[in-house]
Amino acid sequence: MCSSNSCVNASEAARRLGVSAKALRLYEQQGLIRPGRSAAGYRVYGPGDMVRAAEVVALRALGLSLAQVARVLDGDPESLKAALSTHETALDHEIHALVHKLDKLRGIQADLARGQMPSDGALTGLLDRSADIGAAFALPWPWGGEWFEVRDVRPLNYIIGSLGSGKTRLARRLAQALPNAAFVSLDRFDNGCAAATRLLEADPALRSRVDRARQWLVDEGATASLALTTLLVALEAEGPAVLVIDMVEQDLDRCTQEALMVHLRQRAQAGGRPLFLMTRSSAILDLAAVGPDEAILLCPANHSPPSRVAPYPGAPGYEAVATCLASPEVRARIARRPSLTGG
Repeated sequence: MCSSNSCVNASEAARRLGVSAKALRLYEQQGLIRPGRSAAGYRVYGPGDMVRAAEVVALRALGLSLAQVARVLDGDPESLKAALSTHETALDHEIHALVHKLDKLRGIQADLARGQMPSDGALTGLLDRSADIGAAFALPWPWGGEWFEVRDVRPLNYIIGSLGSGKTRLARRLAQALPNAAFVSLDRFDNGCAAATRLLEADPALRSRVDRARQWLVDEGATASLALTTLLVALEAEGPAVLVIDMVEQDLDRCTQEALMVHLRQRAQAGGRPLFLMTRSSAILDLAAVGPDEAILLCPANHSPPSRVAPYPGAPGYEAVATCLASPEVRARIARRPSLTGG
């Protein structure tokens, strides 16, 4: 039992820990934390609960699945060793990138000392690497050649639109225009996912990475399936600097989609390559969970040019995105809604 001064409610606990209240409920469902209850039955977090929850949050930030977190908290060191090794590699890459930027900075300072201004693009190289990723091109049909620019590519980018809005054409054009990008089409399912199977048979290192990622996802609540393995082959294969994935949720159940998004967000935080995810699933594109490293591209139903949409109610395009994410039944009701203008 804790005093009123030492306990906090779920919302305040989530704020202090830097996670959502939904995440805290998930940790509780998995038995990782056990908050107390107030006299009225509300969850309350005392100092000990907050320490335990902070450990869970830290382990999750290291990339551990829910099952791995449980094992570490039970005293098993193996999962923690692997996570720390991965985190060490990511930090090492960050250090090398910072050293490279420091060398560039010192070179510019040396040039300035000699009275020489930096060359075009030299200052841009000191900024975030993602700032260098972008493209400009004429939009394909149905837009009729309108000019379109993609700038400020985020680690996670969503492409969404209603049926017939042109989102697949946009996705393919993005894959052509972005530097060193590839389009992962629904052809990945052809002939029983034969292409992915061949890649796994030919590349033991890829198979190891896919096996590791699949086990993480299963620990997180995903359902193992050929569709999931095929998607992981595309994600784990070396090569393109950017992936544009057609209907990422294809043949994945909702639990698998939710686990996949946890996985992709952790990959993004670790410096993984940018992804463009074409989707109409609210489990993939949870508007309440979209963070600063994510962006939404909407293809409007009226074939106006695609636009960036902010993930909050009232923002231009938000209602259109929310409608695209609604269930088929809800979309049908919206389509039948009488026009306010009577037209």
